Amino acid sequence: MRRLFIIRHGNTFASSAQACRIGSRTDLPLVESGHAQAQRLGAWFAAQDFAITRLFTSPLLRARQTAQAIADATGHAPDGTGDWLGEIDHGPDEGRPEAEVLARIGAQAIADWDDRAIAPVDWIVDADMRIAAWRAWFAQGGEGVDLLVTSNGAARFALLAAGLPLASLKLRTGAFGELAVDAGGCVTLAQWDARP
Repeated sequence: MRRLFIIRHGNTFASSAQACRIGSRTDLPLVESGHAQAQRLGAWFAAQDFAITRLFTSPLLRARQTAQAIADATGHAPDGTGDWLGEIDHGPDEGRPEAEVLARIGAQAIADWDDRAIAPVDWIVDADMRIAAWRAWFAQGGEGVDLLVTSNGAARFALLAAGLPLASLKLRTGAFGELAVDAGGCVTLAQWDARP
């Protein structure tokens, strides 16, 4: 059996800053609280009773910094990056404050994205490619523990690819989900949106 931990990067905005909708075109570093989240993730994975088989990350800096903190704590260097783990493109909402995004697309569009991964108008998501990429990862077979550091936009498609929709597909910063893949390729959910 394989265990997959899908990990969202740490914070990119300080609590005092106005949060904006950032995606693939905005390569922000972690802020102080984000580094602290990454270090907590690293400490948690280092304390687990398993060896990491693979550690892959999105190409974005915030994900790579989170993965590096996990690598530093566990001694397992990152194995590479995957474009399919990258964030989506928020189109005209990229870099805009959340209040402006809400005013443009409406509360129902945000709820549809959070709950069903239905992208708002003008967002560039390529849901079919993302679902196919997650399914290909699930189908690799073998055993061990994979850590996949990604973004909220990409992580939600793992649940959809596995046919495991939840009330909310959101994954908070510094949180992870755990999936198990058996020898027959059946995917089950162990936990979602857990923070160490």
